[in-house]
Amino acid sequence: MYSSLQEYIAKLESIGELIRIKTEVNTEYEITEIVDRVSKSKGGGKALLFENTASKFPMLINMFGSDKRIATALGVENLEELTDRIEHLLHSVVSPKNKFTDKLKMLPLLGEVSQWLPKTSTKKGKCQEIILKGEDAKLSSLPILKCWPNDGGKFITLPLVNTIDPNSGTRNVGMYRMQVTGEHTTGMHWHLHKTGERHYREYAKRNELMPISICLGGDPAYIYSATAPMPDNMDEYLLAGFLRRKAVTLVKCVTNDIYVPSDCDFVIEGYVDPKQAKFIEGPFGDHTGFYSLEDLYPEFHVTAITHRKDAIYSATIVGVPPQEDAYIAKATEKIFLAPIRFAIQPEIKDLYMPDAGTAHNIAIVDIETTYAGQPYKVASSLWGAGQMMFNKLLLVAALKNGESLKNSKTIAKLLRNVNIPENIMFSKGVYDVLDHATATPGEGGKLMFDATAVADTAEPTIGHITLTTGITSACRTLVEEWSTLILYADPHTKISYEEFCNENCLDGINFIVFMDSATSILLPNEILWIIAANIEPQRDIKVISKALFIDARSKIGDIAGYPKRFPNVVTSSQEVIDLVDKRWYEYGIGEFIESPSTRYRKLLLSENAEI
Repeated sequence: MYSSLQEYIAKLESIGELIRIKTEVNTEYEITEIVDRVSKSKGGGKALLFENTASKFPMLINMFGSDKRIATALGVENLEELTDRIEHLLHSVVSPKNKFTDKLKMLPLLGEVSQWLPKTSTKKGKCQEIILKGEDAKLSSLPILKCWPNDGGKFITLPLVNTIDPNSGTRNVGMYRMQVTGEHTTGMHWHLHKTGERHYREYAKRNELMPISICLGGDPAYIYSATAPMPDNMDEYLLAGFLRRKAVTLVKCVTNDIYVPSDCDFVIEGYVDPKQAKFIEGPFGDHTGFYSLEDLYPEFHVTAITHRKDAIYSATIVGVPPQEDAYIAKATEKIFLAPIRFAIQPEIKDLYMPDAGTAHNIAIVDIETTYAGQPYKVASSLWGAGQMMFNKLLLVAALKNGESLKNSKTIAKLLRNVNIPENIMFSKGVYDVLDHATATPGEGGKLMFDATAVADTAEPTIGHITLTTGITSACRTLVEEWSTLILYADPHTKISYEEFCNENCLDGINFIVFMDSATSILLPNEILWIIAANIEPQRDIKVISKALFIDARSKIGDIAGYPKRFPNVVTSSQEVIDLVDKRWYEYGIGEFIESPSTRYRKLLLSENAEI
């Protein structure tokens, strides 16, 4: 598809999706603040190529951050084409072939599939035009970002981390942030559920050094594939070959035996020593919109850095949604919809994960219903499938022709008409380790709404609102459409749900949500983000008088059942906001864009990563 990242940049420029910034810009905070403004502007803004980073290497960022760019990166006009391609492939493979002629028809398909398989070359790759080993392999030569004011350091944010299972020899390519701790060392942020962590444990059993090679850049299909929720022991470069309709050519690294794409921009080679004690990594302003706090992770040691002569450093930022990763998630929805239908739930017609759910927290599925209990079966199955196991809130619908999962009015109608408690199911299971609301990391409650057979109910009504003990104000704006009443209260205050019910008429109100007083500035999509992020359903949702009372406030204090640490929202500092305001027209980006952090800073409960 693309022979290099440079070719993709040329494509973006030709279709008006790239802005070159020639002004020198600081990689500490300033670039992040610029990108945060652009990525949250209409349609995701443009890709940005920073040509002057006080490093000899330019930086590409926001390369996937729009519907058009993510499709362009994966070589299609729209992402639905990928769903169609995969469905056609699966149908061709599994359909009965009783006749000899049917089997002959498979030959062209087999020939096409064989062209996607990674192949190795004995020659040096473009990624090895410049080779730096040992002391010369300095991470400070790269324009690595320090994104947010409470980050623990600079982070490599778009790495393709190549590891090998020492038992089977199977390769894995994952994306794990890497905090720079020295000229030749970084953190390796492996979660317990990730394949890289499993490989690490196997090397620890063998008492052997774990070789690792990190790639940056190259064909955007490589970068996407490293983020994809591939089954364990399946090669991400095979997925990349499928997406680009051409095999990935791999070359051997210079200081270990790992093979990497020959045409990527940088390769950082090295190892992790399982015998070495883990060190404190973080904090990091994460894709949840909150800081992920300090924790213990392995340390990676650099043995070589190789790169193209014309190398471009690729990066991304994460934080309060939406960001570039929201568009990567859209591709995942479309690419993995067909396998979900085929291998897990054939009744699923569509899957949607709203930006406000930051990839895992919220999912909506449209299913074909044929028997009683089917929505509960779908929920139970999805909560045990791959990365869907991290899902927290699930809405199961059976839409009529012409209705769309992405239509907010359709979703509002479904939730407004759900009968509580008849149409809900609580469960418990695996959480993303980054989820900050649960007291037990990696484990928590889940909630499913069965909206497959809802009928229109009377419009919710609410008269005068009596503010009971601890409640400072109320917001009615979501009552009519979403059947949701927002109540604001200090996070330290204990609220009596029963007292509020006794003092108020709540006919037809399905959801009564308690939020920090400062969140009154938020828009509906942002309110949904805060709710999904700050709750653990089994602890924070109570059914009272046919309504759900939801405590989405910050969880402060050493209270039984609450997390011991609670993070702050991710924002720029006022100093950086003012700097970018002052320099905006120097960047040549166009019309002034106000900083999103100006609003989000009002949500801070301290100036630290942790409240």
